[in-house]
Amino acid sequence: MAIAKRFPIAHGLAFPNGAFLRGEVEPVVDFQAEKRADGSRPQQRDKESGLPMWQCTVIDADDDANRKDIGVSVKFAAEVQPVPPKNTSPLPWTPVEFVGLTALPWIDDNGQRPRLQWSFRAEGMVAPGQGRAEQPKPPESKAAA
Repeated sequence: MAIAKRFPIAHGLAFPNGAFLRGEVEPVVDFQAEKRADGSRPQQRDKESGLPMWQCTVIDADDDANRKDIGVSVKFAAEVQPVPPKNTSPLPWTPVEFVGLTALPWIDDNGQRPRLQWSFRAEGMVAPGQGRAEQPKPPESKAAA
């Protein structure tokens, strides 16, 4: 199939009315790994790059989003913790724009009715309007290599 499981998507398509960082960027805990001696678990690593995984919760400002879709998790594979832009708005949440955003659809079958959900990843985040004027590029074909 020509469509990759995870595909690039422009920030404006995923969050047409904006995205707002709620809280901090935190490490993703690896629940598949053994617990350490102190009972904690290590940070999850990206399967392809081996980089540590980080995540943040974002409020989707889409008026059509229902209550289950307003809070969205966005993950990053980065050696150091991604730093959000400074909040210069009067809001308690920081407006952000994601650079290098990708999406992966999946089915959440926890509950009575299965639902389509989205897993988002980004290369970074900047203040709105500060991102590269990007057109999502399709991933390179392994056959072309």
